[in-house]
Amino acid sequence: YLNETEKALVSIASSSNYTNYINTGDILNIEIFSVVPEAAFPYNNYNNVNSFAKNLEQMQLEGYLVNDSLTINLPILGKISVAGLDFAGLENRILNTLTLGDHLTNPSVSVRRINSKFTILGEVRNPGTFSYLDNKINIFQAIGFAGDLTIEGKRKDIILIREENGLRKVFNIDLNDSEILSKPYYLLKNNDIIMIKPNFSKVKSAGFIGSPASISSISSLLLSITLLLINN
Repeated sequence: YLNETEKALVSIASSSNYTNYINTGDILNIEIFSVVPEAAFPYNNYNNVNSFAKNLEQMQLEGYLVNDSLTINLPILGKISVAGLDFAGLENRILNTLTLGDHLTNPSVSVRRINSKFTILGEVRNPGTFSYLDNKINIFQAIGFAGDLTIEGKRKDIILIREENGLRKVFNIDLNDSEILSKPYYLLKNNDIIMIKPNFSKVKSAGFIGSPASISSISSLLLSITLLLINN
């Protein structure tokens, strides 16, 4: 992985342009705090308080679902639009609503997505769909979740499929190229799909491709048949 390490260290700063926007179907954990803790209770889904002690499934059941209109419904504050916002942007919007409405004294807000996931298939030790709570996760961490590539996995022709703003994008990734650190696919987004292709040796051993000699013989046979058909 990552040849030319010195160049990689220089280019890694460009990944700071990454923005993790909130989208329809996201489940958010939102916690509102105040100088007087009891005063903030009505503004929270009460069961979300101390949510770190709960398992992920329970947190998702109690989280705030972003609907098709890109809004969420908070206690007391009502509907809040999340369109075009990332987590920090939504925190600021809720904070401004609380402050301008004189709801709480010195409030603070925490927002994070709790149904983030990615799928990795193909030549990895543990393929599947993985959930995570971090706001940012990179492609190498994702491969680590799956137990790393097998010896038969191609490192220079990884496919990443991403759906964003109603469009499906496909990226071809070379894990040996240090330029990956400055690319838009270095940091994953929710619901990304990563596909690891098998190398030639794996395909050949599976019986899909014969030896070079047999391929040459088949090619010659097909050429002879083609010439016969043309002459007739």
